[in-house]
Amino acid sequence: MDFLSNIMQSALTFFYNLTAGMGFASYGLAIILLTIAIKAILYPLTVKQVKSMKAMQEIQPKMKELQEKYKGNPEKLNKELAILYKEAGVNPLAGCLPLLVQMPFLISIFFAIRDYHYVQQPPSFLWMTDLAQPDHTYILPVLSALTTYIQQKQTTSEMNQQAKMMMVFMPLFIGYISLNFPGGLVLYWVVSNLFQIGQQWFMYRNDPAVVRKEAR
Repeated sequence: MDFLSNIMQSALTFFYNLTAGMGFASYGLAIILLTIAIKAILYPLTVKQVKSMKAMQEIQPKMKELQEKYKGNPEKLNKELAILYKEAGVNPLAGCLPLLVQMPFLISIFFAIRDYHYVQQPPSFLWMTDLAQPDHTYILPVLSALTTYIQQKQTTSEMNQQAKMMMVFMPLFIGYISLNFPGGLVLYWVVSNLFQIGQQWFMYRNDPAVVRKEAR
């Protein structure tokens, strides 16, 4: 993991030097550029993951019917679910594998920004006087919670009670931990969410049937 984290820190330094070469050295802009670059590289995996999640949600009503019908016969239930997945062209694992592949990158960027040694002191950006310190204005923590909620909302249609709780809990949790994280790290999270929201809007603007077909 240190190897990937070092690569991320080198990339952040590269983007900072790029902004410096343009005459407006800024670690804030460097973090934004790095975030966009990472999201662009991981875009194919993100598309696969999001579309698979959406396709699974669309067959949830039929899955519930089968679970109720064969609740006393797990073997028959598994067979019927396999038939349903095949007919719908959905692979339940298709939404998990891209996420697993992305996890090392997400963890490494977390440590890379959290432990980064800024040359420019203090590394200020917009209203933030120091990106290495938490944003005491609460603007970034609020944005992190809000963008997390919007991102979740985009990919969720029918929700059970557990999903409804997660819809509220997760944004509040992200907002809470953002209170103590360095501003640069929370800035990465917010920009990443905004990019993801844009990606998901772009993907969902088409016919849902097309989405399901492409998730196969």
